[in-house]
Amino acid sequence: MSTTQSERLRELLEPLVTSQGLDLEEIAVDSVGRKRVLRVVVDSDTGADLDQIADVSRELSAKLDETDAMGEGEYTLEVGTPGAERQLTEHRHYLRAVDRLVRFQLAEGGELVARILDVDDEGLELEVPGVKGRKATARRLAFGEIDKARVQVEFNRKDKKDMTEEEEA
Repeated sequence: MSTTQSERLRELLEPLVTSQGLDLEEIAVDSVGRKRVLRVVVDSDTGADLDQIADVSRELSAKLDETDAMGEGEYTLEVGTPGAERQLTEHRHYLRAVDRLVRFQLAEGGELVARILDVDDEGLELEVPGVKGRKATARRLAFGEIDKARVQVEFNRKDKKDMTEEEEA
């Protein structure tokens, strides 16, 4: 998708997404055979439920139908959320990932897997899990030290309520 089309679509669609209490995270147009697919990714601090996705999808579809932003060819509109293993690229993404395990690609090379405990304007307070029975350690990571960051799916993680109950027992 050309930068001009991407910018035009963002300018057209972002106010509609924002009016629904959501953030416009990503817009992508992909060719699938002879058809095009417009993928719109939305999110919010509390996540987006199916009703919100359906509402914003109807709003976007109506707006796109009344304009020529997608040109004259056929296209399919897909509206969704970033998913469980989302990439963290904006400050708000890090705030939403507090208490989540994240895999960081460091700017100076190397990799770090840690849980985000707190986020401020300069960086992150992390808990690096201990290895082979060792205790977890605290670490500060500045945003400038991060090349890429992606949330990791945890299947065995106990929630805070379960951990508190265990500590009290």
